[in-house]
Amino acid sequence: MKLWDKGFDTDRRIERFTVGNDAVLDLRIAPYDIEGTVAHIRMLTKVGLLAQSELEKLLPELEKLYARAVSGEFVIEDGVEDVHSQVEKCLTDALGDLGKKIHTGRSRNDQIMVDMRLFARDRTGKTARKVKALFDALQSASERYKNILMPGYTHLQVAMPSSFGLWLGAYAESLSDDMVVLGAAARYVNRNPLGSAAGYGSSAPLDRRMTAELLGFEDLEYNSICAQLGRGKSEKIVAQGVAAVAETLGRFAADCCLFNSQNFGFIKLPDELTTGSSIMPHKKNPDVFELIRAHCNRLVSVPEAISHITTNLPSGYFRDMQLVKEIFVPLFDEIDDCLDIALFAVENLKVTEGLMDNPLYKTAFSVEEVNRRVGQGVPFRDAYKQVGAEILEGSFEFSGELHHTHEGSIGNLCTEEVRKKMDKALADFPSVKPIKF
Repeated sequence: MKLWDKGFDTDRRIERFTVGNDAVLDLRIAPYDIEGTVAHIRMLTKVGLLAQSELEKLLPELEKLYARAVSGEFVIEDGVEDVHSQVEKCLTDALGDLGKKIHTGRSRNDQIMVDMRLFARDRTGKTARKVKALFDALQSASERYKNILMPGYTHLQVAMPSSFGLWLGAYAESLSDDMVVLGAAARYVNRNPLGSAAGYGSSAPLDRRMTAELLGFEDLEYNSICAQLGRGKSEKIVAQGVAAVAETLGRFAADCCLFNSQNFGFIKLPDELTTGSSIMPHKKNPDVFELIRAHCNRLVSVPEAISHITTNLPSGYFRDMQLVKEIFVPLFDEIDDCLDIALFAVENLKVTEGLMDNPLYKTAFSVEEVNRRVGQGVPFRDAYKQVGAEILEGSFEFSGELHHTHEGSIGNLCTEEVRKKMDKALADFPSVKPIKF
């Protein structure tokens, strides 16, 4: 079934190439397509293009299709191009010519934009909740280990004293910043493109504000050409929000790979979180963190991959946009899986105590000694030179206590303040009620 059928057959090779993976990917967005159709036919009834009696026949059938789509029982039949065609076919099979009326005032162009925006809005919210769970675990571990010191590094050289609390808390706060980006992306897509049709509106007396309200959109994408220009752009902006989370998660995974190695020995994973070697019987590998790192590296590249498809296209719709779906739809499952595994790992990793007692890390306390002497009245530059000379001649010692009390330092993690940042970021995500059938 082709909504554009004109009575001639397309070569099978052309059909297979142009349809691509739509039949598989569209199953993921089927619930959102049905929601868009419900809003659209309610609006058509209000403006007089459908009778109330027709609406009352269509809504129960759409509710059945929605239940099948949510449960995974919805299928796109052989020979049917996409989810839009399948929904119309199901309604036509059940209700005859009435099913053919649902496309009035719409194009598949604004249908897919609605579907993708509803999908993105829903999935960003679900991903945000997973980020919050990981954030909570990191903050809990940060507080639990806040008094256990570890060396901090610059250039992978021992630099200054740090703590496991400071390290874990850093990634928690970074995630709160990422939520600002992801939340902004969720708000960006929360605008209604329905009614822009193929990019030039419709002569049908559409009520676009009504469909926006029914679908929970905050506003309209007003200009119909602008709505089409948003195809690909909106996916890229959401992908940038996901990429922000992925970048933070990838760097955390890289740290864990390094700190879990025998040369560092800062953290330890339980045996059940490691894998082995087919040849070396002693190996316990942190594969989970290596794979998180690789997945996150790939996710960081998604916005650029979308740009390579959409950049320099003229205004209006082009079939190039179809490939955006193939890149965009799977990225949420990928980031969510990484977040789930990272949460499990953080909840189970153990840290090594007494690290800073090792003479290897003695020079990490050089700044502490410089500051101690500054406190006794020695000019900073003189104290710096004195301590530097002692390190060179091998006589440097430090036996004092650490006094890191400013906001965001070892002795003042500002855990509650960071939690408030996360709560504020989460509050900015759109809240949406289910569609009414």
